[in-house]
Amino acid sequence: MSMKKTDLVRQLESKLEGQRQRAAVPGRFAQDTHAPMDRKEQRRIDAAAGLVPFACKLPSTLTAQLSERAASHAGGINGLVAELLLRSLG
Repeated sequence: MSMKKTDLVRQLESKLEGQRQRAAVPGRFAQDTHAPMDRKEQRRIDAAAGLVPFACKLPSTLTAQLSERAASHAGGINGLVAELLLRSLG
């Protein structure tokens, strides 16, 4: 069953709209020099540094305490958790 021309145009518009929404907003006058890296690039950098993702479930009260302490920690939440684990295991 062939599609009508209007259906084809509507489908193409939908596809283009999806691509437009996924695209990053272009920077003006080099303002995007501090743009965050994409996920693949971040994973590559983390892997080169020897970092491995580690997920676990924690009580909400503990995560609140970790978030409060991580705000003042130089390494953020990742550095704080690594430091606490090293201290407790070492």
